[in-house]
Amino acid sequence: MLKERRQAAETVAEALFAAEKAIDAAIASTATLAALMPHSRQAANLSAIVGQDALMSAINTMQALGVAREGIVTTHKHLTVAQHDIGLARVSFGDMAEKPGSPGPSGHLTVAA
Repeated sequence: MLKERRQAAETVAEALFAAEKAIDAAIASTATLAALMPHSRQAANLSAIVGQDALMSAINTMQALGVAREGIVTTHKHLTVAQHDIGLARVSFGDMAEKPGSPGPSGHLTVAA
């Protein structure tokens, strides 16, 4: 039973990490686009009116992607609770750094000198 729970958790973790990575990539790409538009307009010596709607659309997309990122982070937090609920609290998925606010590697709080 533990083996099946661990496999299911690994499958979900892989999908979660892929979703987080995709959202971050979309944010980075959209930010590059939003930064490029004013520079390109200025380099072409065009009026500020040119492309204003496109720039605002890119900015709105950035805001929506920020909301999406907040949602996937919340999903991650809920899955961490589920991981604990199914008895896999001490299992690490992925090779990422520790989450902010998580206890040290032993799972116990340590005293700082």
